[in-house]
Amino acid sequence: MSNQPEALFRRRRQRVRYRVRQAAKGRMRLSVFRSSRHIYAQIIDDAAGRTVAAASTLDGSIKSDLKTGADVAAASAVGKLLAERAKAAGVDRVVFDRGAYLFHGRVKALADAAREGGLQF
Repeated sequence: MSNQPEALFRRRRQRVRYRVRQAAKGRMRLSVFRSSRHIYAQIIDDAAGRTVAAASTLDGSIKSDLKTGADVAAASAVGKLLAERAKAAGVDRVVFDRGAYLFHGRVKALADAAREGGLQF
Protein backbone atom coordinates (compact mmCIF):
# COMPACT_ATOMS: atom_id res chain seq x y z
CA MET A 1 0.00 0.00 0.00
CA SER A 2 3.01 2.32 -0.02
CA ASN A 3 2.26 3.61 -3.51
CA GLN A 4 -1.40 4.34 -2.88
CA PRO A 5 -0.99 8.16 -2.78
CA GLU A 6 0.84 8.04 -6.11
CA ALA A 7 -1.90 5.91 -7.63
CA LEU A 8 -4.57 8.31 -6.40
CA PHE A 9 -2.59 11.26 -7.79
CA ARG A 10 -2.32 9.52 -11.17
CA ARG A 11 -6.05 8.75 -11.24
CA ARG A 12 -6.96 12.32 -10.31
CA ARG A 13 -4.65 13.70 -13.02
CA GLN A 14 -6.14 11.40 -15.67
CA ARG A 15 -9.66 12.34 -14.62
CA VAL A 16 -8.92 16.07 -14.86
CA ARG A 17 -7.16 15.72 -18.22
CA TYR A 18 -10.05 13.72 -19.65
CA ARG A 19 -12.52 16.43 -18.67
CA VAL A 20 -10.23 19.17 -19.97
CA ARG A 21 -9.92 17.46 -23.35
CA GLN A 22 -13.70 17.06 -23.55
CA ALA A 23 -14.21 20.76 -22.85
CA ALA A 24 -11.38 21.95 -25.10
CA LYS A 25 -13.34 21.95 -28.36
CA GLY A 26 -10.18 22.19 -30.47
CA ARG A 27 -8.27 24.59 -28.24
CA MET A 28 -4.76 23.86 -27.13
CA ARG A 29 -4.05 22.78 -23.56
CA LEU A 30 -1.94 24.70 -21.03
CA SER A 31 -0.50 21.96 -18.83
CA VAL A 32 1.21 22.63 -15.49
CA PHE A 33 3.71 20.48 -13.62
CA ARG A 34 4.76 21.51 -10.13
CA SER A 35 7.65 19.97 -8.25
CA SER A 36 9.04 20.88 -4.88
CA ARG A 37 11.81 22.98 -6.45
CA HIS A 38 10.45 24.21 -9.82
CA ILE A 39 7.32 24.78 -11.87
CA TYR A 40 6.92 23.94 -15.53
CA ALA A 41 4.19 24.86 -18.02
CA GLN A 42 3.62 23.99 -21.65
CA ILE A 43 1.01 24.56 -24.30
CA ILE A 44 0.18 21.30 -26.03
CA ASP A 45 -1.64 20.74 -29.32
CA ASP A 46 -3.39 17.44 -28.57
CA ALA A 47 -4.55 17.02 -32.18
CA ALA A 48 -0.98 17.09 -33.50
CA GLY A 49 0.57 15.65 -30.34
CA ARG A 50 3.24 18.30 -29.98
CA THR A 51 4.30 21.09 -27.65
CA VAL A 52 3.81 24.57 -29.10
CA ALA A 53 5.35 26.65 -26.29
CA ALA A 54 6.98 25.89 -22.96
CA ALA A 55 8.45 27.74 -20.00
CA SER A 56 9.85 26.81 -16.61
CA THR A 57 11.83 28.21 -13.72
CA LEU A 58 14.90 26.60 -15.30
CA ASP A 59 14.80 28.96 -18.32
CA GLY A 60 17.90 31.13 -18.39
CA SER A 61 15.93 34.28 -19.13
CA ILE A 62 14.13 34.22 -15.77
CA LYS A 63 16.26 31.93 -13.60
CA SER A 64 18.73 34.67 -12.67
CA ASP A 65 15.92 36.98 -11.50
CA LEU A 66 14.36 34.42 -9.16
CA LYS A 67 15.28 33.77 -5.57
CA THR A 68 13.90 30.23 -5.81
CA GLY A 69 11.95 28.26 -8.37
CA ALA A 70 9.34 27.15 -5.86
CA ASP A 71 7.38 30.25 -4.89
CA VAL A 72 4.49 32.34 -6.19
CA ALA A 73 6.81 34.94 -7.73
CA ALA A 74 8.55 32.26 -9.78
CA ALA A 75 5.22 30.86 -10.95
CA SER A 76 4.10 34.34 -12.03
CA ALA A 77 7.31 34.82 -14.01
CA VAL A 78 6.79 31.48 -15.75
CA GLY A 79 3.19 32.40 -16.60
CA LYS A 80 4.24 35.71 -18.17
CA LEU A 81 7.04 34.06 -20.16
CA LEU A 82 4.71 31.32 -21.38
CA ALA A 83 2.14 33.90 -22.50
CA GLU A 84 4.83 35.75 -24.48
CA ARG A 85 5.97 32.55 -26.18
CA ALA A 86 2.39 31.50 -26.92
CA LYS A 87 1.62 34.86 -28.52
CA ALA A 88 4.77 34.50 -30.65
CA ALA A 89 3.53 31.06 -31.74
CA GLY A 90 0.10 32.48 -32.63
CA VAL A 91 -1.84 30.98 -29.73
CA ASP A 92 -4.26 33.18 -27.79
CA ARG A 93 -6.99 30.80 -26.55
CA VAL A 94 -6.18 27.72 -24.47
CA VAL A 95 -7.83 25.46 -21.95
CA PHE A 96 -6.14 25.25 -18.54
CA ASP A 97 -5.01 21.81 -17.37
CA ARG A 98 -4.11 21.95 -13.69
CA GLY A 99 -3.28 18.24 -13.64
CA ALA A 100 -3.95 16.81 -10.20
CA TYR A 101 -3.00 20.03 -8.39
CA LEU A 102 -5.46 22.29 -6.64
CA PHE A 103 -6.08 25.65 -8.30
CA HIS A 104 -4.34 27.48 -5.48
CA GLY A 105 -0.96 29.00 -4.70
CA ARG A 106 1.66 28.53 -7.39
CA VAL A 107 -0.74 27.00 -9.91
CA LYS A 108 -3.17 29.91 -9.53
CA ALA A 109 -0.33 32.45 -9.74
CA LEU A 110 0.87 30.92 -13.01
CA ALA A 111 -2.65 30.98 -14.45
CA ASP A 112 -3.26 34.59 -13.42
CA ALA A 113 0.06 35.71 -14.91
CA ALA A 114 -0.70 33.90 -18.17
CA ARG A 115 -4.07 35.66 -18.33
CA GLU A 116 -2.39 39.01 -17.72
CA GLY A 117 0.04 38.17 -20.52
CA GLY A 118 -2.86 37.83 -22.96
CA LEU A 119 -3.87 34.18 -22.94
CA GLN A 120 -7.61 33.57 -22.72
CA PHE A 121 -9.03 30.69 -20.70
